[in-house]
Amino acid sequence: MLTRLSLYSYDEISSIFYQVLIITAAERTITVTSSDPYYITPAIKAKLRRKNRLRRAGRVEEADALAAQISRDIANRNKTRLSKIHRKTSSKDLWAAVRQLTGGRQTTDNVEGITAESLNKHYAHISTDTDFQIPQCKHTAACRRLDVVSEWQVFRMLDTLRNTSTGLDNVPAWFLRLGAPVFCKPVALLYNKSISTSVVPRQWKSASIRPVPKNSAPVQHSDFRPISITPVLCRTLERVVVRTFLYPAILMPPAALHFSDQFAFCPTGSTTAALITLLQTISDTYVVVIALDFSKAFDTVRQANLLRKIALLNIPDPAYNWLVDVFSDHTHCTRLSGLVSGFQRTTASIIQGSAVDPVSFVINASDLSTVTPGNRMIKYADAMILIPACNILSRVIELEHVAEWAHKNNLKLNSLFQEHHRLNISREFTISLIS
Repeated sequence: MLTRLSLYSYDEISSIFYQVLIITAAERTITVTSSDPYYITPAIKAKLRRKNRLRRAGRVEEADALAAQISRDIANRNKTRLSKIHRKTSSKDLWAAVRQLTGGRQTTDNVEGITAESLNKHYAHISTDTDFQIPQCKHTAACRRLDVVSEWQVFRMLDTLRNTSTGLDNVPAWFLRLGAPVFCKPVALLYNKSISTSVVPRQWKSASIRPVPKNSAPVQHSDFRPISITPVLCRTLERVVVRTFLYPAILMPPAALHFSDQFAFCPTGSTTAALITLLQTISDTYVVVIALDFSKAFDTVRQANLLRKIALLNIPDPAYNWLVDVFSDHTHCTRLSGLVSGFQRTTASIIQGSAVDPVSFVINASDLSTVTPGNRMIKYADAMILIPACNILSRVIELEHVAEWAHKNNLKLNSLFQEHHRLNISREFTISLIS
């Protein structure tokens, strides 16, 4: 079935998946609206309809038994929501849970002047690079088979898939999990052939965006955060590429890239390690901390620059060319209030929701460093510059350097303001923040 891979091979596989899915699980449409209580799920709503049909048919005992099961499902649903509430939960989150359970939750589906189409155009405008350059592949790639995963590894990945959103290929995670013993062989062939030939199925390059409100009362397009949903099989292969090639490569980086100052999205990174490094770096009477925040950083990254940095890493050429194809010709649509927009093409961004976006941003920031000896850069996704008292006059130089780097990578720094804090280590610090 997979003797060769073209842009249309995945059509055959997805067609087989869809036929098996139709045979094994007939599709039904259950509509859950914003006016339904929090505990109503499609499964519970289907049971409620069945209970009503049983009562109309006079099968009272069966209807009563199903009603008891529905009551247990609703109770478990409410317990799941309340189990997230503890002593450290803020009052805002507490009352949000109360509103959900009592039916008094706020709806953000219908905002005047905001539609699926307008949101989609807004996101596409943000992810458009006016100085876009077509990323270049490596032409030294050997035409040989590159077996990245075995059938057993694919079986393990499919068998342990968590329930997650379904991409535009309409192949759900639960279906792949149930069919893992049968699907592992063709999927393994697809994965290995895809990376060996550096070709990504075109269906994997289209994402569905689910806007998530940033606040309880959104009024404009920027109040919605775009979360891209890509096909499950695509995300699974992306994790394989990240773990097999990118993570090992950043442990032995080239001289031009630095990962020792990055503590986010790395195999050994954590907030604890970042804080320990920050405190151990301080050796003067006080230190200036410049915290950098890039506006919509994941949505505006210049892809050509990112891929040039990835090209410096020690990864096989077919894997690099596969990443080039992942970022090329990407399109997205937006779902809002049950409506779906048309497709828009993007020329910038790291796809939020994909498995390669965190490590890609880390690689993109790996060439950002300080220019003054004695100053220190600490990164946790965004960056933080530590300037000792002896280098206090170098603040302007450092900020100008960061601004130049951001412009080169199609990023934008937010406005500057200053605050003073006293940390709990018997020293006073002057903290300058960019937020």
